Amino acid sequence: MNRLTSRLIAVTLIGSATLLSLTACSDEGDPYSFNSADGNGGAVRKSGLDRSSATAHDAKSLLPTGPRADFSVFRTLDDGTKIAQTTLTGMKSGFTGKVWVWAPKQYFDPRYADSGFPVLIALPGSYGFDSNYWTKPTNRFLDTVARMADEGTGLPFLVVMPVLNPEKRYYDGSDIPGRPKMGTWMTQDVPDFVRANFRTFDSRDGWAFMGSSSGGFVALKSVLKYPNRFKAAISSGPDIVPDSPLWKGHPREKLANNPRKLAGDLLGRKDAPDVYLAFQVGSTETLIPRVNRFIREFGKGPIKTRLQVVPDGVHNPATYVRGMEAGSLSWLSSHLKAPVPAA
Repeated sequence: MNRLTSRLIAVTLIGSATLLSLTACSDEGDPYSFNSADGNGGAVRKSGLDRSSATAHDAKSLLPTGPRADFSVFRTLDDGTKIAQTTLTGMKSGFTGKVWVWAPKQYFDPRYADSGFPVLIALPGSYGFDSNYWTKPTNRFLDTVARMADEGTGLPFLVVMPVLNPEKRYYDGSDIPGRPKMGTWMTQDVPDFVRANFRTFDSRDGWAFMGSSSGGFVALKSVLKYPNRFKAAISSGPDIVPDSPLWKGHPREKLANNPRKLAGDLLGRKDAPDVYLAFQVGSTETLIPRVNRFIREFGKGPIKTRLQVVPDGVHNPATYVRGMEAGSLSWLSSHLKAPVPAA
């Protein structure tokens, strides 16, 4: 056997051993519990459902109610925290779809074992069917949320990433007559699922949306339609009006889900709660005039707005993560409730 052949065999064996090692170490697909998670970048204490007799020391915090969902590991971030996935059948909508959840390492810190955490429902653009691109490592979204939480420039959000549509068709996050009730799924079933499994807050001060493109429309519309449930949103490169072809024949219902109509109605309410809408656009996007028009017409009274224009930005997730780093996520965080450590 010559020296080159020997070297090739050695390299092959080392590579195979490395691959086997990496495969053996991966826990992707393994069962996972957010209530007894080992390896989340910090000390861990059983909490929530495993302490049914406990009471939250902060009166505005809610311990998880159950029933407990079955989670499996989807991906591990660099800091050791996990994205886990489950399948949710909405009790109110009847729709069944995937949901991914990420909890920051602060969630597992014993100092916060009795505190609620703010929730950020993150929605993708495009069809958002059978996946949610905010789970992917390439856009660095969750890594950015984690880093900003560690730095104190953003809150340690529970990030909930549901599918946006039942299939490759746009539903505008709405209950279009004769179609799956995606508005109910997004604004009732998903929050109910979060309250069942995680420590949350009992008021809208702990609830926000983030979305891009079609997901930005749903984020914007959901907060304006239910301002007593959700307080804020980051809406990136959003559609401003409902545009699904499935609205055909249902003009009244379509109007009832139009952010312009909803914003006008909110401005006309004497008891309107304040809502906080952070818009983001890339500097090269053609939709800038439409966003500016919305802010000019409706960004007053109870509707507080902010616009982040990302230099040289385009219509994609990487642009919008840069915008969140540049100020949008800090602004959103400043208007929501933070977890409260034990005295």
